[in-house]
Amino acid sequence: MGSAQLKSYAKVVENGVQAVNEVRQLQSLGYVYDNIFVLAHDVDRTDRIAEISDANEIGIKEEGVFDSIANLFRSRGDELRAKITSLGFTDAEANFYEKELDLGKVLVIAKR
Repeated sequence: MGSAQLKSYAKVVENGVQAVNEVRQLQSLGYVYDNIFVLAHDVDRTDRIAEISDANEIGIKEEGVFDSIANLFRSRGDELRAKITSLGFTDAEANFYEKELDLGKVLVIAKR
């Protein structure tokens, strides 16, 4: 099985502090900056957590140009689901994670 077929790791945490700790743990396991992402429902919160934890945000490189542009016209929920599926998760998984983000939780993803 090629590396492109390996499922990304995802963990839902309760808050930014737990997200920072999870990112640090992933870094200690050998994951690099380019492969660790954080996502919260609020864009500013995502930015702050990514900066503090030295993690990445899901962007054009992961989503592709078309989805990145389409996100300008999507609801935040649709945008979050598109970002999550761009990292290899199914629509059902993206729906689950997006609902968790709606509850104020944070998603930490590590790409293999």
